[in-house]
Amino acid sequence: GGGPWRVSLGPLLGCLPASGSTYEIIEGPKNVTVLEGSEARFNCTVSQGWKLIMWALEGTVVLSVTPTEPIITNERFTSKSYDLGDTFLSEMVIHDVQFNDSGQVRCSLQNSNRDGSAFLSVQVMGALLIPSGSLVVTEDKPCNVTCRALGWTPLPEFSWEVGVPVSQASNYSVLDPGDLHSALSILALTPQGNGTLTCVATLRTLQAYKSASVNLTVVQPSLGSIDNPDTSLPTWAIVLLAVSFSLLLILIIVLIIIFCCCCVSGREEKGNFFVHIDLKSASVKANKGTFETKLKSGNENYGYSSDEPKTTQIASPCPKAREVSILERSSSRHPFQEPDTHRSSPASHPQVSFINLPSPKKVRNVTLV
Repeated sequence: GGGPWRVSLGPLLGCLPASGSTYEIIEGPKNVTVLEGSEARFNCTVSQGWKLIMWALEGTVVLSVTPTEPIITNERFTSKSYDLGDTFLSEMVIHDVQFNDSGQVRCSLQNSNRDGSAFLSVQVMGALLIPSGSLVVTEDKPCNVTCRALGWTPLPEFSWEVGVPVSQASNYSVLDPGDLHSALSILALTPQGNGTLTCVATLRTLQAYKSASVNLTVVQPSLGSIDNPDTSLPTWAIVLLAVSFSLLLILIIVLIIIFCCCCVSGREEKGNFFVHIDLKSASVKANKGTFETKLKSGNENYGYSSDEPKTTQIASPCPKAREVSILERSSSRHPFQEPDTHRSSPASHPQVSFINLPSPKKVRNVTLV
């Protein structure tokens, strides 16, 4: 009786899954972040007894693995398998990862509703540029050096290695308005010597970086740097100088006007006084000795009246400079004295009079008998 049971139970037991032969995903893939162009690796651990493992990227199956060999449909996706005894490890390798490969990666078993998933993140290290390979700047004059990161995802963090002596240095970063995947870093420094400046852009997640360097040459300031537009005076200084020069010019003009007015006024005052010399008195003075002798031997006729027309002595308008010199010469030789009532006739001295305005003058003639 026992033999037929063994024969009949054998096929039945073979059709029923044994408790130890059930298969499942023990550990699914983990998130991976890689640089564009590198490789990305994902592991999926399953229990023994599996029949087919499938790998999908963003919902599309890109690789299938059987217990005997993998089924490769794209050369960029390959598989490696490791038999660990009670478990089996399937590794999918993505070669030459592209930025558009970013997305969900899923590992699943045939005829199983259980799967494991992870996320692939691809970062792009773009270009790093400094506009010029060498810079020539003036010593102790502030200058800026610009470093540009083009096509980076995500945007990098900037740092600078300053290999030149400086009095001060600082840097800041800004986004490129025309490109969301580009950024600028500006290094502001005041150099005091030659050296090398290095700009470093780093993707912090992967600790990947790229650098660019520039040689800095420092020259002494030229003597004509004052005339250089780059070293021109600030606007407020230019305005202050312009106002100062204008005020100075106005002051000079005012002083010139005042000086001219004073000169003209002085000349007019001196011109109101002039010397009047009675020519007849002068001729009497010339014949003083003879006149006095005859005067002693004769008498004065007070009743005599000359028939000659009366003349008016008006000083001729001589140049003012000459008038002043005559006045000064006369004053130095004959100081002015008050009239002496005890002295004899007025014919003994030339008549010199100082008048403010010209007026007719009467002349008395003397007849000698």
